[in-house]
Amino acid sequence: MASISEKIGYGFGDMASSMFWKVFSYYLPFFYANVFGISLVDTGILLLVTRIWDAVSDPMMGIVADRTKTRWGKYRPYLLWVAAPFSICGILLFTTPDWGYGAKLVWAYVTYILMMTVYTGINVPYGAMLGVMTDNSQEKTVFSSFRMFFAYGGSFIALFAWDPLCKFFSGEAGMSLQSSWQFSMIVIAVCCFILFLLCFKFTREQLTTVSSASLGNDLKALLTNKPWWLLNGASLCFNLFNTVRGATVAFFFADVIGGEQHIAIFSLSLLFYSGLFLGVGEVANMIGVALAVPITKKVGKKPTFIMVDALLIVFSVVFFMLSPSTNAGLLLMLLLQIVISVLTGVMSPLVWSMYADVSDYSELKTKSASTGLIFSSASMAQKFGGAIGGASVMWLLSACGYVERSDANASLSIQQPESAITCLWMLMTFIPAGVALLSMLIVWLYPLGTKEMNEIVDRLREQRKNPVVITKDEFVEPV
Repeated sequence: MASISEKIGYGFGDMASSMFWKVFSYYLPFFYANVFGISLVDTGILLLVTRIWDAVSDPMMGIVADRTKTRWGKYRPYLLWVAAPFSICGILLFTTPDWGYGAKLVWAYVTYILMMTVYTGINVPYGAMLGVMTDNSQEKTVFSSFRMFFAYGGSFIALFAWDPLCKFFSGEAGMSLQSSWQFSMIVIAVCCFILFLLCFKFTREQLTTVSSASLGNDLKALLTNKPWWLLNGASLCFNLFNTVRGATVAFFFADVIGGEQHIAIFSLSLLFYSGLFLGVGEVANMIGVALAVPITKKVGKKPTFIMVDALLIVFSVVFFMLSPSTNAGLLLMLLLQIVISVLTGVMSPLVWSMYADVSDYSELKTKSASTGLIFSSASMAQKFGGAIGGASVMWLLSACGYVERSDANASLSIQQPESAITCLWMLMTFIPAGVALLSMLIVWLYPLGTKEMNEIVDRLREQRKNPVVITKDEFVEPV
């Protein structure tokens, strides 16, 4: 049984990753279009190209990590090696050079590709650590819950503090708009660097797994692994759901809510803005993470996944019916954000735990551990979801006539055409609901239930006692 300090330490790793990831997902599209100064169409292409490269690089990193051998283990040393480059690249990403449009576009591509490459370099090995920290399927869900609890805690801190940090640096410190965003990221980057070092200090790799098959056989096993394909599809949909909603929020508040509003809760007046909306969502995610273990222990992982998807569909559609012009409507929006975020919080550790199950399934069938490669596919699905979601938001807004802001018209009082407003509503409601429906249908076909995993774990323990080197003729494809 792993210690509480090891579980907390493991959580620190995704706390760092998520602080960056949520800022990228929720504020970077708005930054490029309204602060950095490139068009919506170019922003959409940029998000798609860079994140596709990021997704494709994940399996490469998984293969490298699987074959790394150090006194610290296979995956853990990358937390130490990549922490500083990770933080530096984040700062460069939010740096706006005083150049012409073409040069700035090149800078955006170079810094974003560099950032995502470094993100892969630390996040893929970090995720794969779950497969070697315990061999107990239920404890993997516990580790995943600690991971996601701290991840959402980090996201809450970053998102809730982002607007105040930008306002502080642009107001109190007298910086330009571009510099205020850069210095805000410096604050976040320093926190991430420290958290990765703490993760390295408090975690250990408890299991020694052997990658005995050739690279070709590892890839062949992956591509013929039915549970892996299904889980990838469901995971991509889950990340697409989050990215579409998250990337829309800043635009939705600027042009539907009208920037900042005050809402009354009994006798209390509360400032209602995008940072609060997103930050409250992160706290609600943490509640969902805490509920994931007892729920999945009682009903199983697959039924929980299907139930959460069904509820996400219902509440996303209900959101469409609310009015942003009344206090009651705004309060209900905040309440639905909490409910939806609790549900996605339940889903997050569930996905990672299921990837650990797929890894065990593959190892049993092939007699070769490819943990890093399989966990890299989880990160790949996350990135593809982000790429498709982020680019789609930009392109749909552009197609619907959204009016971009610039230094000349930076006021929030811009009158958007009705088509753009309708598009924003759809991006917050019916489009995510459709994605959740697709996810639910995919998971329905997923074959690794509680009974199947208990049998796999028992057989795998015996197999690991006598590891063997697999030849080409002995290799068994997963079914």
